[in-house]
Amino acid sequence: MINFNEVKVGDYLMVENDGSVKRGVVTRLNGDEKQACVDNGVQEFWYETNQLLPLPITQGELENLQFDSVTREDGNVKYSKGAFRMLIPAENDFSKYELWYRDERRSIDHALSVHELQNHFYEMTKVHLDDTKFD
Repeated sequence: MINFNEVKVGDYLMVENDGSVKRGVVTRLNGDEKQACVDNGVQEFWYETNQLLPLPITQGELENLQFDSVTREDGNVKYSKGAFRMLIPAENDFSKYELWYRDERRSIDHALSVHELQNHFYEMTKVHLDDTKFD
């Protein structure tokens, strides 16, 4: 389950409905009812917070978000999108992160989900992280 106050329009997450789990993007929010309208690629539907699940960060999700990656000599992997950079300890080890954009740096010592990365990206760049190119 995801806290409603963490969810923003444009966030990618998973939704659970009748035992089925699908990836989707938040299109609208209803703060009074604490519901999120999510487009799963087939339809939009309103979901309660107990139906919202975090979408884990994977190599594939970062590729979908248009990140470029480079494996460094020390084994760390650096992902970049425009001037935003993210460093992870090793390929497919998304357990901790170093994030930086211009003069701001953040150290995260736990796994993030995609919507949390989107929130950090927005706070640092003032641009919403989605699957378009960012220059």
